[in-house]
Amino acid sequence: MTRDTVQAGAPQLHRVLGLRDVVLLNIAVVVGMRWLSTAAQLGPGSLVLWALGLMTFFIPLGMAVLELSSRIPGEGGLYLWAKAAFGDAHGFIAGWTYWVSNLVFFPSMLLFGAGVFVYVAGDRWLALAGSASFNGAYCLAALWGATLLNIVGLERAKWLPNIGAVATWTVTVLVLLSGAVAWHLFGPATQFTPSNMAPDFGSLATFTTLATMALAYAGLELGPIMGGEIREPRKVMPRAILISAICIAAIYMAGTAALLVALPQEQIDIIGGIPQALAAVGARLGFPAFGPLTAALIVLANLGGLGAVLSGTARLPFVVGIDRYLPAPLAALHPKYGTPWVALLVQATITSLVLLAALSGSTIHEAFVVLLDMTVILSLMPLLYIFASLPVLRWRAAGRDDGITLVPGGAAGCWLAAAVGFSTTLFAIVTSAMPPAGSTDEGLFLLKVVGGSALLIAVGWTFFVRGRRRARLLPAIESADM
Repeated sequence: MTRDTVQAGAPQLHRVLGLRDVVLLNIAVVVGMRWLSTAAQLGPGSLVLWALGLMTFFIPLGMAVLELSSRIPGEGGLYLWAKAAFGDAHGFIAGWTYWVSNLVFFPSMLLFGAGVFVYVAGDRWLALAGSASFNGAYCLAALWGATLLNIVGLERAKWLPNIGAVATWTVTVLVLLSGAVAWHLFGPATQFTPSNMAPDFGSLATFTTLATMALAYAGLELGPIMGGEIREPRKVMPRAILISAICIAAIYMAGTAALLVALPQEQIDIIGGIPQALAAVGARLGFPAFGPLTAALIVLANLGGLGAVLSGTARLPFVVGIDRYLPAPLAALHPKYGTPWVALLVQATITSLVLLAALSGSTIHEAFVVLLDMTVILSLMPLLYIFASLPVLRWRAAGRDDGITLVPGGAAGCWLAAAVGFSTTLFAIVTSAMPPAGSTDEGLFLLKVVGGSALLIAVGWTFFVRGRRRARLLPAIESADM
């Protein structure tokens, strides 16, 4: 860790991640197979939206993370960047919103995994898809299994995101192959023409989908949060971000296109779209196991992504706890494994409560959609800090020969990347706060999404104010005890 990351004498994490691990971590974290089904529901126009998201969000985010992670590579990532650029209060809000957004996001991620798992046995388990008991049991088992694995250390736990990334690549290859086979033997299930590939920008639903797809591209910022556990982070992070960014963009665009070729747009389910499509292709080819095999791989990919995000986000309350803005036990490392075990347990406990609340009195599909809506604002808010920190820290470094000029175009390139990324992110936040078309209770939607986000931020601000007050009183208390 850097000197500014934590206080003197703070517990130290173990550096166990290399280039391959960080690339696979990025792919496991960013690429969610669920986003392919979500995008494909919009039809061929989703390919244009993927391209827009790539140019206006993903590339600027990659540039910002690339330079900021090299300039300030310590454990904490975006928390450290916002803190260095704008002060402790803004650093805390950036780290807090990122952490609590994932506490809401984890259940939707788990429910997706449970929804795909029922396809592993073909048609025999499909009745379980609507069972709250099954979904709750699966999600809790996956959550606590990944949490306990992370407690015993990244050196052991890193195999889970590594396997998840490999499974993601394998699923992508299968989707592409099935799309190519379906096109060659049966013709495309969806026609691609200039007219239907043009998104309907007169519809609010298009912009809502664009906001969701921007969220699908988020995740490159997670690796630097674990900067204290990466070997040679200044050398590894730039190469890892460039390699994984190319892979991620290719997976999303090619995978969505292949899914639309294999299955008509109106038949693609938001949760089970991929195994449905490959099962349909497999049935026509006389290979019925194709769908269940794909479902099993998607489950592995989902578990890998879950393990990676659980591990990364737990480092934020750990680092903030070291800075004394959160309860001190969150800064504790396991005496044997050297991991932030208290932060991991607290994170899993809160996620379990959110999951059970979401499953009570709601259908599984409704719970999935509600959780997705709730997480967008809080997930994208800290990214505003990333884009805003880039030109500020670059400007402060002007005149110093620090050798860090990773954004093309120098200072002008930094300002351009920051402006484009910030504008896109802000637009996505505003769009996600709007009630969806056909909403029967717009007031309730706003209460859940906007009111819930404001409430969680207010809770975090209370922790910060109390922590800052304790920090001011601590010197006097220590002097009195001497």
